[in-house]
Amino acid sequence: MAPRREAALLLLLLVLPPASAGLSDYFGTKSRYEEVNPYLVSDPLSLGPEAGGSLPASCTPLQLRAVLRHGTRYPTAGQIRRLGELHARLLRRAAAAAACPAAVALADWPMWYEESLDGQLAPQGRRDMEQLARRMAARFPALFAARRRLQLASSSKHRCLQSGAAFRRGLGPSLDFGGDEVEIEVNDFLMRFFDHCAKFVAMVEENDKAMCQVTAFKEGPEMKKVLEKVASALCLPVEELNAVRLLRKSAPLGKEETIAWVLEYLNDLKQYWKRGYGYDINSRSSCVLFQDIFQHLDKAVEESKSSKPISSPLIVQVGHAETLQPLLALMGYFKDDEPLLASNYAQQAQRKFRTGRIVPYAANLVFVLYHCDHVNTSQEEYQVQLLLNEKLLPFHHSNETISTYTDLKNYYKDILENCHFKEECELSQVNVTVVDEL
Repeated sequence: MAPRREAALLLLLLVLPPASAGLSDYFGTKSRYEEVNPYLVSDPLSLGPEAGGSLPASCTPLQLRAVLRHGTRYPTAGQIRRLGELHARLLRRAAAAAACPAAVALADWPMWYEESLDGQLAPQGRRDMEQLARRMAARFPALFAARRRLQLASSSKHRCLQSGAAFRRGLGPSLDFGGDEVEIEVNDFLMRFFDHCAKFVAMVEENDKAMCQVTAFKEGPEMKKVLEKVASALCLPVEELNAVRLLRKSAPLGKEETIAWVLEYLNDLKQYWKRGYGYDINSRSSCVLFQDIFQHLDKAVEESKSSKPISSPLIVQVGHAETLQPLLALMGYFKDDEPLLASNYAQQAQRKFRTGRIVPYAANLVFVLYHCDHVNTSQEEYQVQLLLNEKLLPFHHSNETISTYTDLKNYYKDILENCHFKEECELSQVNVTVVDEL
């Protein structure tokens, strides 16, 4: 099925209200941030129900390390081109499509996207970042106080650099971080580690066989029903549609399943096998970022023990869904008992691995290190909390939302000591199959 036909499902969505028929809950990695924090719709600066639970009693935050996904972006140039091609076909057929109101509505919709927008940060994406910065500052006022050093880093992609700049603007002019314009360090080695991992690129990224489950689902009965339903709605031959990379949703498919659910699963299936638990190299390639996080936490602990000022109290890095998803998989989060397969769509209805809930636009993973004063000096002085999308994330080793730093390091000892990026990402010298190598 030709790529030029991939835009139909996205185009159907564009004329619907953002929350039409409850579909906005199923957009996968293209989900808006408000889907995971609905209270932000009415109050974009609300800290939500967990606002009082961030700071443990008698503890002072020493360091915050945040890894962010960029804010809402425009479609890529390829997606925009395919949208334009489909829209043009609908315009040509509009006169004969009176029996298809969806097709008429789409033909009437002004196609305003231009290829020059190519994945750039949208105005909503700037608001995503500005508002996130203001909420973080309100949640951790001691760390975001004036004259505290802010270390900003980003992927080289424009949408990430623009997100970093918007985050800084959100903090306002009243905070002095060493000047009005904080320099944003470009660090693709950390924020786009996947590009630097030869094994991942060769065996997964550029290997169609690695996506065999995705291909099988596209050709399966669930997607066949989706294509037939959309083709009927647009009065187009089914051959002109495709099970797409766009992964957007439209109208109900039947009593027990919807187009939204099917396409969300297709999106999640792709992310699972390309960025999640499908292959070990997906997550192991992120150990360079994971170890860097703990190196900075270690340094903050040592500086605190020596009664020195914390040299990096605020570290904010902006990357991609592809940055966060492997990192969370490396840490063991959102792993289902059974792998996501083309054949078990129905059994995975309650799956943990729902990317729209994990890495929507503006997703954020935050480590917060505290120094705690205890009456009982035998207790650990240094504690850690973890927040995902501004919600406290329980630790695996305790199921608690606060952990001693020592316990956390012990739990991840193998990754911290034995996951070496160079060795993990080195390609074998002999030709091997995906199954053999991965």
